[in-house]
Amino acid sequence: MRIIGLTGGIAAGKSQVSRILSELGAIIIDADVIAREIVEKGTSTWEEIRDEFGEEYFLADGSLNRKKLGKLVFSDKHALRKLNDITHPAIRNSIISRLDELKTQDYKGVVVVDAALLLEVGWDDLVDEVWVVDAPLEIRITRLMDRDGLSREEALNRINSQMTQEEKNEKADKIIKNESNMDNLEKQVERALEHTLKGIYMR
Repeated sequence: MRIIGLTGGIAAGKSQVSRILSELGAIIIDADVIAREIVEKGTSTWEEIRDEFGEEYFLADGSLNRKKLGKLVFSDKHALRKLNDITHPAIRNSIISRLDELKTQDYKGVVVVDAALLLEVGWDDLVDEVWVVDAPLEIRITRLMDRDGLSREEALNRINSQMTQEEKNEKADKIIKNESNMDNLEKQVERALEHTLKGIYMR
């Protein structure tokens, strides 16, 4: 089994690369999906968030108001740190559990740990190689504004809450440049995966 850690700056196109890898046969462990699962109503993480931030960040049905909490934490570093201290251990434990299950099954293929904060929180110790998706800053700002309905300032706040793209690139084993079209992106991913697969079979 070869484990790829996939990351990149917000709105750089990491999800597109993850989808391509899935279509090419890789198993995807998506930290965003896990992050939603661990805050479902009634979970221990949900209870911790409610105790820390209060009822005002929950909807009438008891579910987390992700949009309201997101607005807070991306404008308040102290609040972001508190939320991360609650959620990150639970996400990491879930990733490890899923990897262990695949190892128990003696899975021989490629697994992708898709995580925006892979490098910031040190989860790269769980993977064999790191892929970073890179895109020009202005493209990322525009994508965020269009995708999430954010102002330019809000988009920049979210981008600046993460490690810089340059720092991520320095830690990468492979850099995928998402600055052209989908055809170009697919070809880059195919080449990078082919190189990784050669490494598996040559060992």
